[in-house]
Amino acid sequence: MAATQRSFFSRFLRFVLASILAFAILSAGLVLVLRWIDPPTTAFMLSDRIGAWLDDETNYRLRHDWVAWPKISKPMKMAVVASEDQTFPTHHGFDFKSINEALEERESGKRVRGASTISQQVAKNLFLWPGKHWIRKGLEAWFTVLIEALWSKQRILEVHLNVAQFGRHLYGVGAAATTFFHKPAARLNTDEAALLAAVLPNPVRLRADKPSRYVRSRQDWIETQMRRLGELKL
Repeated sequence: MAATQRSFFSRFLRFVLASILAFAILSAGLVLVLRWIDPPTTAFMLSDRIGAWLDDETNYRLRHDWVAWPKISKPMKMAVVASEDQTFPTHHGFDFKSINEALEERESGKRVRGASTISQQVAKNLFLWPGKHWIRKGLEAWFTVLIEALWSKQRILEVHLNVAQFGRHLYGVGAAATTFFHKPAARLNTDEAALLAAVLPNPVRLRADKPSRYVRSRQDWIETQMRRLGELKL
């Protein structure tokens, strides 16, 4: 009996290790391919579609238009970095200082702020699902490492700008620019870019078309940070 149990556990262990290796190879291959191929959809967009189908939204339309890096205005690129991840050009996927500060805020009972980098957000939006379960966070960390290792910083920011949600059923800076400002992403100015970046923490509750006082205050803060940071160098 003992020998049988050892044999079973040995086979089970080999299966687990083989599964982990296969997942690592397949996920790395997928991330590598997306270095050059623009993703046609994301996990969050698929979740959006499924949610609309379950809610029986008869007039549902997901808006998403991919815009290549040269056709996104410089202020838009700068606004996202200034608002979400000011150490983006230099970190390797994780902002450990922000993570430590968030943990300290949690321990002190304060409202916990987000500490996710742009790279982490790309990993989450492309491959994962909303939530804070430790399995999802572990997968997010794995995909973040792959993205940082296999993509350039320019590619990471390009994908982020094209898959981030800017409103209800609205994804990517291309669709956001035409929906809110009736112009292409290449022509977004500083005020417009900062306004779009201001809604990113919660793009369903915070609205660029009807900005609240809070959104306007964030817009002003982002513009100040953009001037402070200067030119974006990736």
